[in-house]
Parts: sequence; C-alpha cells; structure tokens
Amino acid sequence: MSTGTLERPQHLVADVGGTHARFALCRSVADIGHISMVNSADFPTLQQAIRHYLDQLGGPAVDSAVIGIANPVVGDQVKMTNSPWTFSIEQTRRSLGLRALHVINDFTALALALPHLDSSALRQVGGASTGARGAPLGVIGPGTGMGVSGLIPMPGGGWIPLASEGGHASFAPADDREAMLWRAAHKEYGHVSTERLVSGPGLVFMYRAICEHAGRKPRDYSPADISRLAMADADPDCAAALDTFCAILGTAAGNLALILGARGGMYIGGGIVPKLGDYFPRSPFRRRFEDKGRFSGYLAAIPVYVIMDDYPALVGAAAYLDTYAHG
Repeated sequence: MSTGTLERPQHLVADVGGTHARFALCRSVADIGHISMVNSADFPTLQQAIRHYLDQLGGPAVDSAVIGIANPVVGDQVKMTNSPWTFSIEQTRRSLGLRALHVINDFTALALALPHLDSSALRQVGGASTGARGAPLGVIGPGTGMGVSGLIPMPGGGWIPLASEGGHASFAPADDREAMLWRAAHKEYGHVSTERLVSGPGLVFMYRAICEHAGRKPRDYSPADISRLAMADADPDCAAALDTFCAILGTAAGNLALILGARGGMYIGGGIVPKLGDYFPRSPFRRRFEDKGRFSGYLAAIPVYVIMDDYPALVGAAAYLDTYAHG
C-alpha cells in the first residue's frame, strides 16, 4: 500500500438492502476492507446497525460515508420501501460525527462498480464476446426487490450513473401463464410492477399462484426452497415458477437494453441470480432477452454478465467516493 493511500482519511461504505446491510471501511476504490454483513431486522435503525459495525472494529475514526440503499433518495428523509428503516440523512450524519454522509440508490452504486469489476467476477450469458466500446451499460437485479440502473459514457471520459426506480415500472405479460399471474397480482396489489414478480417475494407469489391455478395446495416454501427444488427437478410447480421468473427477467433486461441503448453490455446483480449456477444460462432468460421482433438481432449482439462478486455495491460506493464525494 502506498504512502499516499495511507495518508487518505478512512471512510465508511455501505450497501443497505431490504434484508441485509453490508459495511466496509475504505480509503479508495482500490482499498476496501473490514467487510461485514448483518441482518437488517436485527437492528431497529440504520444508525444502530452502523454503530454496531464500528463498535465491533473498536470505534475507528471515520471521515465520511457513502451508503447505497435500496430506495429512492429524493431528499433528506429516507423511508425504505422493503424495510421499516426510516431516517434523516443530516441527523444521521451529525449523530455519527461524520464530515459528510452521501446516500445514493443501491443500484446507482452497483452501476458505478461495473468498470471496476474483474472479469473473473463476471459470468457471461450469451451475446458477442465483448460489448460495443463507448456505449451505455445497463444493470438490473432481483433480490428483496428489483433494482435497475445504468452507466452513460461522457464524451471526455468517465461515466454518469442513473438513479432509477425501474423495478416499479408496470409489468406486461408475454404469454398465458404470465397473464394469469398478472390477474392474480392485480387482484392482490392493484398496480402490478415487474418487482412484484421478479424478486424473492415475487418468486414465492408466482409459485403459490401457479399451484392454486392448477388446483394444488402450495407448500410453505421460501425463495431459496423454490430455487433449490426447481434446479433439482424435484417439484414441477417450483420449476414453472423459476422458469417464469427468469423469462420475465429476460424481458425486463431486454427492455432496459433497448431503452438505454446498452450495447456495452447488460449486467445482472442482486442476491438471487448468482446463486442459480448452471441453471441460469439454460433458463428461458436469454431467449426472452432477445425476443424483440425486428430488434432481436440488436439484442442478440449484447453480452449479458451475471455479477458473481460478493460485494459489488461496496465497490461502487467507494467509486462514488473517489469520483464525487471529496471536498
């Protein structure tokens, strides 16, 4: 480690989702350590989770923090969509004694990580061997919810990350089964977003709806149970749910690639797809990604990468720190 790196102040970076919160200390995007993950439900507030993390390290001096959070950030007050946590950014900054606290969308952080991820942390699923140079990148991923973002190249170099809530865009069914699922979700929720189906809770919803539509009683399976049984070919309803999950994700990823012109590549993040292993490349995902009529050839050339890195949003938060958060 260089002397210059040692002279830099230490910062906190975090990736806060609906289920887990991940923390680390860093001095730059190339110097991230002391990574720890906690269950969000174990702490009444984000502030208490941060204090617990820092106390575990002996209370190190921290200059500032960048937090990627699974939520829109549109002002000082943050109320999470898939978690009971709510907080004021400024009050949290003062309480923690930070010089600055930057809170950004978690998929904005994930997008910022893309240029810094090693090829060994990516698994390609179809498309050309490389993406088009100088073209936008897209990122999408299901977990507790569904995140969406992208990186837009700047003419002089560097990237502009997008703060998007594309997971809440309206879902449009592509076949009879998806039409049935739309009707079931509409009855339950009213508006049917893609996130209602392409997420951990969405996978459970689809499994239950598929069972009930066939006149079978669903079991009390978790998202991990459904994925495991589907990949083992041990339950046809689980298999139908996971196939449908991947198909709808493929449609959503293809839509995003068209909207952004993401010929540089599409990236799949979140906590679910990286765990699907060899099943995912065989799933309906890629076929549905390319199923865009006259623009199928356009989509066929775009490489898709599954992000296999364990903590990519922490890398993105550190990249945000390096690029935007000094001063």
